[in-house]
Amino acid sequence: MPLRRLGFLSAALLTAATLTACTTEQVEADDPKPSATTTAPSGAPGGAPDEGGLPLADAIKKIPVAEEQRTGYERDAFKHWVDEDGDSCTTRAEVLLAEAVTAPEQGARCTLSGGSWLSYYDEAEVTDARKLDIDHMVPLAEAWDSGAHDWTPERREAYANDLDAERSLVAVTAKTNRSKADRDPAAWMPPAQSATCTYLVDWTATKLRWGLSADETEQAALLELAEPCADSTVEYEPAT
Repeated sequence: MPLRRLGFLSAALLTAATLTACTTEQVEADDPKPSATTTAPSGAPGGAPDEGGLPLADAIKKIPVAEEQRTGYERDAFKHWVDEDGDSCTTRAEVLLAEAVTAPEQGARCTLSGGSWLSYYDEAEVTDARKLDIDHMVPLAEAWDSGAHDWTPERREAYANDLDAERSLVAVTAKTNRSKADRDPAAWMPPAQSATCTYLVDWTATKLRWGLSADETEQAALLELAEPCADSTVEYEPAT
């Protein structure tokens, strides 16, 4: 299991327990298109360009603003759920193993049984891995719109299987992932109010990590939604 995901669970549980004060009106998220107050940043590990992380609003303003481009998008342009390290566990399985509250049993060819997970989007406890989706924090179609259309196939594959940042990929209930589809925060936010600030931090960190842009509507929504998240900070490491 990639070391970069160690500590995710404790941060997620702390977030769920302490961030209920982060309230904001929810706006009505992986692939067809259109967080909470925390002193421990939940962006990708490794440190932001500004040591100690950036205040969420400042980080949002660092996302380049540009019009989206959907032309030519196909989900297959992003090869995903690969077994990068050859241990028989695909990216999906690696995320499930890393984020389990109770570790599942791992069988032949990385088949998983048992275990439990906490879906932070809706505060749901899940005991059947088949009921979980692995959500690309910034959906593949949104990434394409925001700059990935100019990437090489190799970079798109790296994006779709990003195990080097804790929150580029998250295990959540299939219901919430399919509700989100490929919508950005201007059109969809997690139903749990405790998830708001964490989600905004994770979204922003992912966009900055991969040099993706935001359109004007998205940026305005991010800044408005982030107003109750004054104590939230963003850390990210640019993807190579």
